[in-house]
Amino acid sequence: MRGIWSQANEMGEAEVVRVIADTQRLYRHEMEDFLRAESLALADRRPGLWHCDYSSVEAFVASTEPNRDRWRRAVGWFGVPEPGLEADLLPIFETETAVAHWVILPFFGHLKARAILAMPKSGTAPFPVVVLQHGMSGGPEKVFGLGDPANTYHSCAFALLEAGFAVLAPINVVDAAPRARLERLSLMLGGTVFGLEIQQTAKLLDYVETRPDLDAGRMAMWGISMGGAYVMFTLPLEPRFKAGISTAWFNKRVEKMVVDDPRHTCFLSADTEHVFIPGWLREFADSDLTSLICPRPLQVQTGKCDAISWWPWVVEEFEEAAAHYRRLGLGERIELDLHEGGHEMDVEAAVPFLLRWI
Repeated sequence: MRGIWSQANEMGEAEVVRVIADTQRLYRHEMEDFLRAESLALADRRPGLWHCDYSSVEAFVASTEPNRDRWRRAVGWFGVPEPGLEADLLPIFETETAVAHWVILPFFGHLKARAILAMPKSGTAPFPVVVLQHGMSGGPEKVFGLGDPANTYHSCAFALLEAGFAVLAPINVVDAAPRARLERLSLMLGGTVFGLEIQQTAKLLDYVETRPDLDAGRMAMWGISMGGAYVMFTLPLEPRFKAGISTAWFNKRVEKMVVDDPRHTCFLSADTEHVFIPGWLREFADSDLTSLICPRPLQVQTGKCDAISWWPWVVEEFEEAAAHYRRLGLGERIELDLHEGGHEMDVEAAVPFLLRWI
């Protein structure tokens, strides 16, 4: 039997290069096909990792505790931050209705925890607090309408200040290349940038608890895009948040991560190295992470014109998420704000939700 390379000495250099490339292409596509099929099969395997007890709210929370621990290990933890909650406060702006400062806290060595804290001038302290989380290519300034020409954020911070909330807007690393670089460093330490920045949020909440003019018993988190991811990733690990709003993130997770489809953008084909958390798909669909937020109120905001998702898939995943609340008789605590817009924050839906629940 003549082998593939039996006539190699008769082949030209270009033909040898072609055959090598053809073989590599076949193997590469076979591997991707296998890995995608394994990812899509997780929907059938995932229920075996969850043992939810719906007999009471307390029993439900206790039954999901092992999953919560595994989620904490998935994002990674970087030890105990520096002690001390003495903040450096740097003035940013003052208007007739609000005043804002940078809050800078000790965190890990030279790494500081940073956020903009804005307070309303009217109303009665202590004020409830909303942590506003920006998205990729964003920054805490954008929630105040600065550097936001597309009006993605709709100056949401000022709407919250007007409604009587204090606003805490942490800074996270944005832009794909620098975040990917930091992700590689984090992965080699057994963590992720998400995990480190979740710890930053926890440090900032510790600071809130020291302020008599802030009500640490009434705190919520609202974020868009990557900030929406932080809502879904942080609330399972941070019980001090009493409610959350995830904007322009909630998805049919496996499809979003690995299935190229003209109806949505797929992370696998984008420059988004930082979103690939080890073991994420094996156990934690968006509806599963929602079960780690339940029974606390959650609003999911999705624009039908937003390319990050195909909205009928979002509705399917939301129904699975809402089932946890409904089985506990708490269906009014979870809502889907499915609007006709795009990749943007819906202030008109968010403010009444937050006024109701915190």
